[in-house]
Amino acid sequence: MNYVDLSLVRKYDVSGPRYTSYPTALQFGELTESAYVAAIDRSPNRDKDISLYFHIPFCDTLCYYCACNKVVTRDKTKAEAYLKLLYREIELKAKYLGDRTVSQLHWGGGTPTFLSDEQIQRLMNKIREHFELWSDESGEFSIEIDPRTVDADRIHALRKAGFNRLSMGIQDFNPTVQKAVNRIQSFEATQAVVKAARDCGFRSTSVDLIYGLPFQTVESVNRTLDQIIELSPDRISIYNYAHLPDRFMPQKRINLVDLPTAENKLKILKLCIEKLTANNKYLYIGMDHFAKPGDELAIAQKEGTLHRNFQGYSTFSDRDLIAFGITGISFIGNVYAQNTKQLDEYERSIGMDRLPVEKGVVIDDDDLIRKAVIMALICHFKLEFAKVDERFGIEFTHYFKNELGHLRQFEEDDLLEVTSDGIYVNDKGRLLIRNICMSFDRHLKQVAGQRFSKAI
Repeated sequence: MNYVDLSLVRKYDVSGPRYTSYPTALQFGELTESAYVAAIDRSPNRDKDISLYFHIPFCDTLCYYCACNKVVTRDKTKAEAYLKLLYREIELKAKYLGDRTVSQLHWGGGTPTFLSDEQIQRLMNKIREHFELWSDESGEFSIEIDPRTVDADRIHALRKAGFNRLSMGIQDFNPTVQKAVNRIQSFEATQAVVKAARDCGFRSTSVDLIYGLPFQTVESVNRTLDQIIELSPDRISIYNYAHLPDRFMPQKRINLVDLPTAENKLKILKLCIEKLTANNKYLYIGMDHFAKPGDELAIAQKEGTLHRNFQGYSTFSDRDLIAFGITGISFIGNVYAQNTKQLDEYERSIGMDRLPVEKGVVIDDDDLIRKAVIMALICHFKLEFAKVDERFGIEFTHYFKNELGHLRQFEEDDLLEVTSDGIYVNDKGRLLIRNICMSFDRHLKQVAGQRFSKAI
């Protein structure tokens, strides 16, 4: 399949949202605790199972490329104090959520494995004290790990605690690249972690890579890809490095002259997509995600049930997402709500027995329609007008007359086809799906001064 046309990639290489939400977080404004509670009461999903997200912000080393909200420290006592705050937030939110089962659980960061095995088990026990988790066979319980902080024994401890999916950062196996970004991680240590995960029954392993890092070349990335294919993870994400040192201070330690040129960066991206999809080793799910043909992510896309949220592509949809910890973003009914980003503010709110919500947005009817359109396109690469008309009581071709006009440029470049019954994105359009979705984003002009990552 021809996913990459470099001339078109150059043409559409602009900044834009990743659409893990719509509206995006740039539209968030002040949101009160009472609005959060009201969202739970009004949610059309209030009788369904829920997803839970826990943000563990700590890292003991600083990766220079990182743009995450984190606390870099080697002081392990900070984790214990943070856990006590998480326990209380669980108690505060559980009383509003009632007896709802949990089908999906994800721990992100930071580095959740900054916590000790005993601390991880205690937090899982606290979650189970207030929520009933689905069975191991049905539920999806995942944790992000740093392979540098775990060994086979720790992997077995995570499985015993109840996790059945692992996600790990790799970024690149080239020693020169690793030194430049301050993340030294051997292939052998990573391989041992992957093997341990399979040996103790983890249902899925996924790895993250980054293209556009200092000293990367087509040849060096090709060697890293050979090693990734040897590891044979179930899912692979390959993210574009966005060099924004004015926004993310650690990136000031990366020299601009060491980064690959824009042209070489595109060649690296082309290599990644073509090599991973060769001989059907992995399916190109979209944007920066790949999955083995038998993986649940690939199956969900084939069956039309794929979803997208703040963790990327997901097999679970139509359920409320409740977030815990600093920066965590909940999505409840038609409300996005983000916890405070600052640890001291989080501690202050919890200490007053107040939900630590800081900002968010209540989605209006128009945004609900646009959200459905964008999610259909970014997950399934097609949209049937009749389904949107029936769900929202509109006439799509009239409601989105201007937007359909904007799509003509993509038709002319053979990225998609607009027919009398829908929009159908072709293989080359998958890589540029963010650009296509931007046609339906009514907020983009309002945030023209804001800086998104490049679409490619």
